[in-house]
Amino acid sequence: MARRAVSVDTDDSQKENAGPEIDERMDTKAERSVKNERASVRKETLRSRTQEEKEDDQDANVDSEVEEDDEQGEGEEDEQGVGSPRGHKRARLNRDGDDRPVQEESKGKKKQRTELPRDDDGYIPGSIVRVQLHNFVTYDYVEFCPGPYLNMILGPNGTGKSSIACALCIGLNFPTSLLGRASDLHSFVKLGTDKGYVELELKGKKGQGNLTIRRNLSANSKSSTFTLNGEGASGKEVTSRIAELNIQVSNLCSFLPQDKVAEFARMSPQELLRETERAAGDENLTSWHDTLISAGKEAAQLRETLEGEKAQLKTMEERNELLKKDVERYNERKKIEERIALLNLILPVKVYSEALKRYQDMKVLQRQLHAEVQRLKARNAPAFDLLKKLDGKVGQLNAAREEKKKSAKAKFGAMKKRYDDCDALETEVQTYINALDNLKKEEKDTARKIADLEHKIRDMDERIANPPEMEDLEMINHELRALSQAQREIQQRQSELQDKQRAHANEVGRWKAQINEAQQGISRLNDVNHQKLQQLARWDRSCADTIEWLRQNQPRFRMPIMEPAIISVTVPDKKYATAVEACFSTTQMKTFVAQCEEDYDLLNHLVNDTDKALGRRARVPTWFRPRVESTLAPPPLNAQEMAAMHFDGYAIDFVECPPEMKWYLSKELNLHRTAIALNGTKVPVAQAMELVSRLGPRGEGGGATFIAGSTRNSVARSRYGKRLPQNSTSDIRPARNFGQSSVDSDAMGRYDVQIANAQQELSKLDERAKVLTEEEAGIRAEHQAKKAGHDGVVERKKAVQKIQESFQRMQINRDNSQKRLEELRNKPSVNDKRADLNRKIAANCQKRAKLARDYTALARAVIAEQAEATRLGLQYLQTGANQNALKELVDQHDQEFQTAYAEYTKVNEIFQQTKADSREKLDISRAKLAEADPEIADRFRQMDNNKEFEDLTIEGVRLELQTQENELSMNLNTNAGVIEQFERRKTEIESLSRTIEGRDRRMAKIEKSIKAAQDNWEPALEKLVGSIGAKFSAAFDRIGCAGEVRISRHEDFEKWAIDILVKFRDSEKLQLLTGQRQSGGERSLTTIMYLMSLTEEARAPFSLVDEINQGMDARAERAVHNELVQVTCQEDSRQYFLITPKLLPGLRYKDRMKILCVNNGEWLPEERNLGNMMNMINAFVRHSRSNASE
Repeated sequence: MARRAVSVDTDDSQKENAGPEIDERMDTKAERSVKNERASVRKETLRSRTQEEKEDDQDANVDSEVEEDDEQGEGEEDEQGVGSPRGHKRARLNRDGDDRPVQEESKGKKKQRTELPRDDDGYIPGSIVRVQLHNFVTYDYVEFCPGPYLNMILGPNGTGKSSIACALCIGLNFPTSLLGRASDLHSFVKLGTDKGYVELELKGKKGQGNLTIRRNLSANSKSSTFTLNGEGASGKEVTSRIAELNIQVSNLCSFLPQDKVAEFARMSPQELLRETERAAGDENLTSWHDTLISAGKEAAQLRETLEGEKAQLKTMEERNELLKKDVERYNERKKIEERIALLNLILPVKVYSEALKRYQDMKVLQRQLHAEVQRLKARNAPAFDLLKKLDGKVGQLNAAREEKKKSAKAKFGAMKKRYDDCDALETEVQTYINALDNLKKEEKDTARKIADLEHKIRDMDERIANPPEMEDLEMINHELRALSQAQREIQQRQSELQDKQRAHANEVGRWKAQINEAQQGISRLNDVNHQKLQQLARWDRSCADTIEWLRQNQPRFRMPIMEPAIISVTVPDKKYATAVEACFSTTQMKTFVAQCEEDYDLLNHLVNDTDKALGRRARVPTWFRPRVESTLAPPPLNAQEMAAMHFDGYAIDFVECPPEMKWYLSKELNLHRTAIALNGTKVPVAQAMELVSRLGPRGEGGGATFIAGSTRNSVARSRYGKRLPQNSTSDIRPARNFGQSSVDSDAMGRYDVQIANAQQELSKLDERAKVLTEEEAGIRAEHQAKKAGHDGVVERKKAVQKIQESFQRMQINRDNSQKRLEELRNKPSVNDKRADLNRKIAANCQKRAKLARDYTALARAVIAEQAEATRLGLQYLQTGANQNALKELVDQHDQEFQTAYAEYTKVNEIFQQTKADSREKLDISRAKLAEADPEIADRFRQMDNNKEFEDLTIEGVRLELQTQENELSMNLNTNAGVIEQFERRKTEIESLSRTIEGRDRRMAKIEKSIKAAQDNWEPALEKLVGSIGAKFSAAFDRIGCAGEVRISRHEDFEKWAIDILVKFRDSEKLQLLTGQRQSGGERSLTTIMYLMSLTEEARAPFSLVDEINQGMDARAERAVHNELVQVTCQEDSRQYFLITPKLLPGLRYKDRMKILCVNNGEWLPEERNLGNMMNMINAFVRHSRSNASE
C-alpha cells in the first residue's frame, strides 16, 4: 500500500525551529495571542469604518465622464501582455487626458494606497482563508488555513512546499507558465491517480460570504473544470471574480515562485517599472503610463506629419502666389470672352427682330393685293368659264388626233413585218434551188469513194495473209523472269547492306552527339550565367525552373519579365561584390520583376497560383511597382560629401543589369542611397550618420544605409524628442552570389571522359565503314551487269510487241474501211432528194402568196385612218383659233385685273423673300443659342426675360462687339493648364489647411492629455519609488551593504525604467542589478529586499515568495528574515507567504506570524488531529505546570 502524502500543520504554535528566544517565551505567547488578536481586530474595525467614510466622501467627487479616442478601436487588449489572465481593456482618455481603464476616476487627489476593510477575523478581501488539495503533486490529501499576515511554510526539500505555490496559481486559473515548471495541467495530478483537485477559500468583501473555488484536474486530459461555491462555473467567471479582488499571481512583484527568482533579476528596468506600477502605489499608475506611452507615440507621429504638411502647405501657397497674376489676367480674359459670346447671341436675335418686322409689314400688303386680285377675277368669271370650255375641247380633239396617228403607225409596222417575212422566204427558196444543182456532183463523188475503199481493203487483206518472221514472245518473257529474280536477290543484299550502313551511321551520330553534348556542357561550365543558374537550382529548384520556363515563354507577356538579381545583376569589380551583396536579402536576390501590372498578375497566375507553367504550383517572389521616378528619395549625399566622407560611391554605381532592373534596385533596395567605402577606417561614422539621416525640405529622408569596410550601418532618426540619429550595425559576410564562380572540376572531368570514350568508339566505327564500302562496290558492279542483260532482253521484247501492234492496227483499219464501204453502198438515191426539194419549193411559194394578200389589206386600212386623222386635225386648228380670239377679247376687257395681278405678283415675291429671310435669321439665332455654352445661354435667357437688350440697336451691338474683340486681342492668352493647376492647388491648400487645423487641435488635445497624465503619473511614481527606495536603502544599510532604487527617465515614456543599484563590498561602487553581474545569493537578497520594500505599498491582497533565501549567507538570511517579519506583521500589512526549507536559530518572531510545517515520513496517522503540533505544545505546557505545582 502506498504511503500517504505529507500533511501540513497549521497552528501558530508550530515553532520548534525558532531557537532559544522562541522557547523562553513559549509559556506566555499562547496566552497572550488571543488578547492581542482581539485588540487588533477592534482597532482594525475602527480603522476600516473611518476609511470607508473617507472613500464615500471621495467617491462623491468622481467624474465618470469618459471621452473615447476617435482614432483608436475599442476592446483592444493591452500591448504589454501582462496583468490578470483576462488582460484588460485599452485605456480611455477622460477630459483631463488621463489614460485609464474603463472605470470611474476621481478628479481630486488620488489615495496613495487603497485600504481594504479588514474583517473581524483579520483577513482582507482576496486573502487565502483555506487551502485543500487532493491527489495534487505530492499530496494525497491536505487541508490547512493560512493566517491573515505572514505565513511561513517550512519543510525539508521534496516535501511539497512549492506545490502549495503551484496550487495557488492553478486554483486561481492563472497559466502554468508562470510557475516555470510543467506546462500541462494533467502533469500536476499525483502519479498513480486518475484525478485530483485544488480547493481555495478566499476572503470575500466585507458583508459578503467567502468565495470557494475548486478546480478539478484529470490525469488523462489537459482540460479542467471549476466550481464557485459548489456550483459549476467557467474559467472566465473565475478569472472575473479573481480580478475583482485584485489578485496578481502573474506579477513577479506579488507572486515569485521558486523557479522564477532568477527571472525577476533578469527583468529589464522597463519591465520592473511596469510590474511595480501594477503591484503597488496608485491604482491608476499603469493606466496613466499607458496614456503617456500611446499618446507620446501618437504625438511624435502627429508632430512629424504636421511638420511635413506645414512645409508642403507653405510650398503650395508660394507656388500659387506666383500664378496669381496669370489667374487674374485669365479671369479678365474669361469675362471678355463671356461678353463676346453673349453679344454673339444678342446680334443674331436683333437681326432676326428687324427681319421679322419687315416680314410682318410685307405680309399685310400681300394680303391686301391678293384680295383685290380675287375681286377683279370674280368680275370676269363668265368669259373665263367659256375660255375654260374651249381649252377642254382643244384638249379632246388633240387627243383623238394623236390616237389615230398611233393606230396608223402600228399598221405601218405590221406591213413592214410582212414585207421582211416575204424576203426571208425568197432567200430560203433560192437555197433549195442551189441544192438541186449540187445533187449531180454528189452522185459522182460517192462512186469514186466506193472504188477507193475496195482497193484499200484488198491491199490490207494481202498483207495480213503474209506476216513477217519474229521471236517467240513466251521465251523472251521466261528469260526476263530469270533475270528479274537475279536482280531481286541483288537488291535484297543491297537492302541488307543499307540497313547495316544506316545502323553504322546512327552509331556514328550517337557518339558524335555525345561529343557535342560534352562540349556544350564544358561551354556551359565556362559560362558564368549558367553557373549561376546551376547554383540557384541547388538552392531553389522552383526559382531555377521558372527562369528556364520564362526564357521559352517571354512572348506571352506584354513586356519582358526581369530575371532575379542573382542572374540578371553582376558586379564587374569583384572588390565591391561583398558590399553590394550585403544590400540584398535572400528573397530580394531571387525576386522576379514585372514591368506592368498585367504581366505581374499573369506571372503569379501561371507560376504561383496554378500549375500551368511548371506542372506544379511554385512559390517564387514577384514584384511590381508603377514607375514614378518622383517617388524615389534622392541620394543622401552629393558628390562632394561622398568624397569628404571617403565613400567610393553608391551601390547602384557598382552593378551592371538591364535598365528595367534598376527601378527595382532603387525602389525596393535603395541601392541609389546606399554608400559604400571599401576602406572603412577612413569613414567618420558619426559624421556620416548625421549626413545620411538628415531630413529633406518635405520631411523626406531621415535614414539611410552605408557600408564601411565589412560593417553595414543602418541609420534612422528617433521619432521622439530631439530625434537623434540611431545606428544599427552588423557585419557582412563574403559574397556568395556576386563573387567569381568556380568551375565544377568533377563535371569537367566527366565531360572529358565522355569525349575520349566517344572518339575511341568512332575510330572503331571508321574501320567498319571501310568494310561496308567495299561490300557495297561489289554489289553495285554485279547489279550493273545484271541490269545490262535485262535491258537487252527488254529491247527484243519491245521489237516483237511493235510488230504485233502494227498488225493489230492494220486489222482494225481494214474493219473500219469495210464498215465505211457498206455505209456508202447503202446511202439513199439522188432522185429521192430531188423530189423532196421540189416539195419544199412549192410550200414556200404558197407562204409568199399569203403574205402578199395580208400586206394589201393593211395598206387599205392605213389609208382610211389617215383620212380620219386629217379631219380631226382641221377641227383642232379651228377650235384653237376660236380660243385665241376669245382670249384676246378677254384680255382687252381685263386690263385692270392684269395690272392688279402684276402688282400682287411683285409684292408676293418680296413677301416670300422676307419670309424666307426671317426664317433663316431665326434658324441662325436658334443655332447660335444651341451651340452656346450652357452658362452663357442661361445668362442670355435671363437678360431676354428682363428685356435688358430690348433698347439695343444692331449697330450698337456690333460696335460693342468690335470693342470687346479689340480688348481680347490685347489680353494675352494664359494657358488653361496653369489655371487648372492653380484651382486644383487652391483646393488642395484649403483641404490641407483644414487637415492641419484638425491635426493642431488633435495635437493640443494629445499634449493636454499627456500633461494631465504626466502631472498625475510622475508625482505618484516619484512618491512610490521614493518610498520603495528609502525602505530599500535602509534595509541594505542595516545589513552593512548599500542599495538604491531610482527612476531612469527618457524622452520616450515607454523607456522609463526603475534601476536597482546595489553594493555588497566596500571596494565596489553601486552597480545595476542584472541577471549576470551579481551572484545568485546577491540577486536573491536584492530581490527579497525590493519585494519587502514594495510590500507596504502593494495593492494585491496577498503575496508569495518561494525559497528566496537560497544562496544567502547566515548574516544576510537573518537580516532578511527579521526585516520580512517587521514589514509583514504590522497592523495594516497584507497576507504574505514565505516558503523556505530552513531557518536559522534565534530569529525574530511576532504574534501575527503563522508557521505552517510540512510533515513528511514513512507513516502518517489516519486521524487528522493526531500529531497536531499546537496540541502537543499545549500538552507539554500543562504537563510542565503540573509538575511545577507538585
